[in-house]
Amino acid sequence: MDLTDFGAVQLLQMIKDGEITSSELVESCLSRIDAKEDVVGAWAHLDPEFARKQAKFCDDYRASGAPCGPLHGIPVGIKDIFDTKDFPTENGTVLDAGREPMKDCTVVSLLKAAGAVIMGKTVSTELAVYAPGKTKNPHNPERTPGGSSSGSAAAVAAGMVPLAIGSQTNGSVIRPASYCGVVGFKPTHGRISRAGVLALSRTLDHVGVFARSLEDAAMLSDCLIAYDSSDSDTKLSAAPRLLEISRQEPPAEPRFAFVKSSVWDRADPDARAAFEELHEFLGERCDEVTLPPEFDDAIGNLKNIMYADLARYLSDYMERGEQQISDILRGMITEGKSITAVDYNNSVGQILPLSAWVQSLCHEYDAILTPATCGEAPLGVEATGDPVFCTTWSYLGVPAVTVPLMEGENGMPLGVQLVGPRGDDARLLRSARWLASEIEKVD
Repeated sequence: MDLTDFGAVQLLQMIKDGEITSSELVESCLSRIDAKEDVVGAWAHLDPEFARKQAKFCDDYRASGAPCGPLHGIPVGIKDIFDTKDFPTENGTVLDAGREPMKDCTVVSLLKAAGAVIMGKTVSTELAVYAPGKTKNPHNPERTPGGSSSGSAAAVAAGMVPLAIGSQTNGSVIRPASYCGVVGFKPTHGRISRAGVLALSRTLDHVGVFARSLEDAAMLSDCLIAYDSSDSDTKLSAAPRLLEISRQEPPAEPRFAFVKSSVWDRADPDARAAFEELHEFLGERCDEVTLPPEFDDAIGNLKNIMYADLARYLSDYMERGEQQISDILRGMITEGKSITAVDYNNSVGQILPLSAWVQSLCHEYDAILTPATCGEAPLGVEATGDPVFCTTWSYLGVPAVTVPLMEGENGMPLGVQLVGPRGDDARLLRSARWLASEIEKVD
């Protein structure tokens, strides 16, 4: 059997039952990387011997009879904007070439504590913005994998690792997950610590995860959601028990609010047709809901915040080497410097009122159903695709998940994005699992 075809939850159980070892799993992943990396280009830094060393430690530890962690022996890919003391962290830019952090970021520390094998660093776009890296879409190398978490999405889709970590400021988890045909989950803003992660915007930055199933994404997220005094947006609160709740049957069949939004005309014709068909399939369980006019400014508001914050957080890179930064990022930073404090604060001030509207909508509906992207991954690898169908939900900091439930006219994956109110991550994943199971019955 090829262990790279199994999900993380299955693999964890197989390790617990003694059917396989972590070393065998890591060797399978390394073999898959050897077979596909030349085409896919998912990895920025990979050390096979270090991966083997970690796996052997996991196997020896388990053999000792000591209690094992919730990710014991499972390989995980880490986006190359997360600080790691065992690998360089170069943030997708030549300006950070050879940068070696002194310590792990909080997320990597939590993964190690859970027993995960840190497989390596996955490719990020330049400074986690728009200029693409070397990664190609595993389904068709002539198409983009999306960004900015391109390597993480592609590595999971290609079977190189069962799990990976990414980040999202606008659409950098949901978009590449949709393009590459995997599950991408962006929890509520502040659920997962960003300490030790390249900062673009405190208001907008989220840590997210990639997996090949909803239960794998839930299991990984459960290990990462924790209060961290180093990130003041994290909260002291009870663990959400994502895996446990997402596996439960809903108390009643979920109802969905189908939201086209003001950018519906930017969706490809086959994507629009696919979502209309999904809406019809769900019947009385899905109503089309129009966002109120107050949402019309959400996309512009995110742009104000994101560009101004890029000018703040990335100005040092401009000073160190302006000509080594892409034209697109240089332009964004320059534009960000012109955004007034009034416009910035007005944009921030609309987040809570609009989030409250989502909260009220979800008194009647279990989740918002909307496209993850404009359509299939576009041809060409010079850009990473349009994040516009993610923008509003990133702006509001609400949880979002994309599930690969459909295909476009060229046979490429087409993700269905589900969105919930802040803090209701577990209910969102449970509703997504229910929807996936209903569609599987038809298939």
